[in-house]
Amino acid sequence: MANGQPGIGGDPHRAAHWPTALASLAVGAAFLALWFWLLPPLLGFQVDMVGLARWRWIAAVPAVLGFAVALRCIWDFGWTGHGTPAPIAPPQRLVVVGFYRHVRNPMYVGFCVGWLGLWVLFGRANWAAITVVFAVAVGVVFFVRLYEEPTLQKMFGAEYGEYCKNVPRWIPRIHAWHP
Repeated sequence: MANGQPGIGGDPHRAAHWPTALASLAVGAAFLALWFWLLPPLLGFQVDMVGLARWRWIAAVPAVLGFAVALRCIWDFGWTGHGTPAPIAPPQRLVVVGFYRHVRNPMYVGFCVGWLGLWVLFGRANWAAITVVFAVAVGVVFFVRLYEEPTLQKMFGAEYGEYCKNVPRWIPRIHAWHP
């Protein structure tokens, strides 16, 4: 195993990674499709490129980059963790590769940046949409703190504890952490 990390470099069991990586991508694609179908009308997304709105195309950059980070994390769940982002099929190994070396929740951070970019690109925010986004953000924070982190602590013990000591929850560190 190269670098001591499963799924990286010279792993002789590469074929075993494909089923879980593809399952993880399927779960992630279904999740993204659901939210792309349900959320835009709730957030007031409209295509309106008149007047000052022409500058909005710039917001496509963080939108694409944010969703690319999230998709890469979904891939890492399957390839390295041998699981999916869904709690019914969690990773069997702690995922500490790629963006997970910079921040503990890069998938959430990527989705947040992606949605903010789309909101600027297509959105006309209103108080209802802002309230929904705030409620979802608070819900995610509570979900991470009250369910995900205790579950990961039980699953991975000291390894997860060391990871938490070195990698921040929401704000990415500049240099990747190397366990």
